[in-house]
Amino acid sequence: MNIVSLLPSATEILCALGLGDQLVGVTHECDYPPLVRDLPKVTRTLIPHDAASRQIDKRVRERLRTQRVLYTIDLPVLEALQPDLIVTQALCDVCAVAEEEVRAAACTLPGHPRVINLKPTTLQGVFDSIAQVAAATGTENRAAALLGGLHARLDAVALRTASVRNRPRVTLLEWIDPPFSCGHWGPELVRLAGGVEGIGREGQPSRTILWDEVVAWQPEVLFLACCGFSIERTLQDLDIMLAYPGWADLPCSRARRVYIVNGSDYFSRPGPRLVDSLEILAHALHPDVHPFPAGLPAAIPVFRGESASPSQVASIEAWA
Repeated sequence: MNIVSLLPSATEILCALGLGDQLVGVTHECDYPPLVRDLPKVTRTLIPHDAASRQIDKRVRERLRTQRVLYTIDLPVLEALQPDLIVTQALCDVCAVAEEEVRAAACTLPGHPRVINLKPTTLQGVFDSIAQVAAATGTENRAAALLGGLHARLDAVALRTASVRNRPRVTLLEWIDPPFSCGHWGPELVRLAGGVEGIGREGQPSRTILWDEVVAWQPEVLFLACCGFSIERTLQDLDIMLAYPGWADLPCSRARRVYIVNGSDYFSRPGPRLVDSLEILAHALHPDVHPFPAGLPAAIPVFRGESASPSQVASIEAWA
């Protein structure tokens, strides 16, 4: 089977199901696992990633209001790959090629490849997406093993969290300029990790918020998980957030509990690594309850001090 993936999370799901050797094309953003980086790219973006965050936000809003197109398919490349299956999503217009364009393209291809749409809004929805891909590719047994492992890790975090009495107020931001609350699975991750996300809503989209909402919530811990951004890119916008009114007086600032995490690799992608994201959050919130997740990057503390390990301080100094 020749498979084309039109979103990074689908690529990760396919590879986790052992289908990496059947992937023939991916998006320009697919970078994990490393074996997919050299595959043909079947999409391109119409939004420059080197623009400032507010400029990116403005252009996204303009395109969604007018053309409703942010990504487009390179049809000649797609035709040459002769896919039997195309995996895309119908969840977010900002994250992938529009569903209508995918279906229209599929209709023009020889053999009329099957198109499956993934649209998870919760962790269970992500697990359902894995099962959906497995059903389309005949890998149900592999999916059972994969899902069993993911559920076991999630349940282990939830069991440890059940013993936590002090659950801090948390803000998980998906964008800094302008600020966006977390959405979909983000508030759920915070809850399972042992925090209370008072601005984002489980299963609901992220949204633009006023900074006053953050000030009113008075978060005791704040995470920056900018959508599609690495830690390095997020650090470029850090001064914008530090200049927001009332920043210095927030409990998270006074307690020096502000962290940056890799939104692109973990929190933005509804795939198997969302369980990694949960373990990263849990350890940052309650390090005495949740052990450091082996093989995963710790949340990077914004403030140098006792909360940062020597390696984390070195990382901040290297990136700053």
